[in-house]
Amino acid sequence: MASYPQDPGAPDAAYLGFWQERHLCTLTTPRPDGSPHVVPVGVTYDPGARLARVIADKASTKVQNVLAAGAEGARVAVCQVEGRRWATLEGRAVVRTDRDRVAEAERRYAERYGRTPRPDPSRVVIEIGLTRAMGRG
Repeated sequence: MASYPQDPGAPDAAYLGFWQERHLCTLTTPRPDGSPHVVPVGVTYDPGARLARVIADKASTKVQNVLAAGAEGARVAVCQVEGRRWATLEGRAVVRTDRDRVAEAERRYAERYGRTPRPDPSRVVIEIGLTRAMGRG
């Protein structure tokens, strides 16, 4: 089976370009019983920081799944696909509540998706410290 690895901190131009386009993504988090919870999300990718970011409401199931994993975070994946192009980022997710970090995630979301997220005082950011990237941009 073919493998399409990327360096999550220095992806090739086509892969990075694909992550800069407007695409709906999925986030897969582990439920407490270990089964996968997959939901549609907006994702931003910051290879320089080796981070992917997902803004979310602190009461959402995805956030609760990450928190349930404990201080070391949850192993998660984000993915996007369009035709023959696809990309997956994997790593450890943690939930951040710091207003500056949330604001940075909102700014990046607005840049990628072309719209500012509605105000939400219960918004947090899921930050994924990237350990693996694969796909074909």
